[in-house]
Amino acid sequence: MKLVIAIIKPFKLDDVREALTEIGVAGMTVTEVKGFGRQKGQTEIYRGAEYSTNMVPKIKIEIVCASDMASRVIEAVQVSANTGAIGDGKIFVLDVGQAVRIRTGETDETAL
Repeated sequence: MKLVIAIIKPFKLDDVREALTEIGVAGMTVTEVKGFGRQKGQTEIYRGAEYSTNMVPKIKIEIVCASDMASRVIEAVQVSANTGAIGDGKIFVLDVGQAVRIRTGETDETAL
């Protein structure tokens, strides 16, 4: 199993969610975060307003999926979150050792 972590621009969340739903992703965790990358200190446009800051609002999406589905998840996020502008975000992929569904006790891929 893989944990795919994507940091994206907030206004792209609906596009990414729709793309992931289309490929069969059953669930995800979404968190509002702030951070900076290469654009630190540069002007950013957010919801039509231009501002300069070192901490830019972002959305962090976490998806646990089967290893053979990870490449499709990555591609769906990359295509749907891309604006072509600086600050589009990053995707990180980590191995997951075990998953357990609390209610039923199901483990690993059946718990997803």
